[in-house]
Amino acid sequence: MGISTHILDTSRGRPAEGVTVKLYTWHDGSWNELVRGVTNADGRVKPLLETIPAAGVYRLQFEIVPYFARFGIDSFYPSVSVEFRVTVTSEHYHVPLLLNPFGYSTYRGS
Repeated sequence: MGISTHILDTSRGRPAEGVTVKLYTWHDGSWNELVRGVTNADGRVKPLLETIPAAGVYRLQFEIVPYFARFGIDSFYPSVSVEFRVTVTSEHYHVPLLLNPFGYSTYRGS
């Protein structure tokens, strides 16, 4: 069913539009980029990956400095990386990011 994400900027109470998101998989001792996308006006990249190729460890990397720079805000974190384990490739993995310039939170969504 794939992998998707969305970002909510909790400092503005709005979706984070225009954030580059990269998806990697861990394979043979290194991270390999599978796909990248940019969040839309609703803060979503869906689906980032329609079919999950294999069970394993994946990483979503959110490039947030350019997003905050548009608002004249310095971000403490240059990027946010979220690693997670895919165990059943037929399931959908939705990994949202709640973001502000000085912190973030994530969870497995639906």
